[in-house]
Amino acid sequence: MEEYTKYEHARIIGARALQISMGAPMLVNLADDDLKRMGYNPIEIAKLEFKQGLIPMNIKRPFPGAAAKEIPAKPFDQTKLE
Repeated sequence: MEEYTKYEHARIIGARALQISMGAPMLVNLADDDLKRMGYNPIEIAKLEFKQGLIPMNIKRPFPGAAAKEIPAKPFDQTKLE
């Protein structure tokens, strides 16, 4: 599995934080105390989801010419949601 570039990392975190701020359900279980400690910050929540491999987003890397390479999301572990 390939690593993400720092730009892809930032794009994934930003896109997921926007989803959270617009009311999407969080993919990580956090207690109220944890949310208060984070300041209810969607970016921090998205970073936590990214670290745990819970964000199911694919990355499409364009290459010169007509070729493009699609990088699938890291395996999504449903057991982490419980």
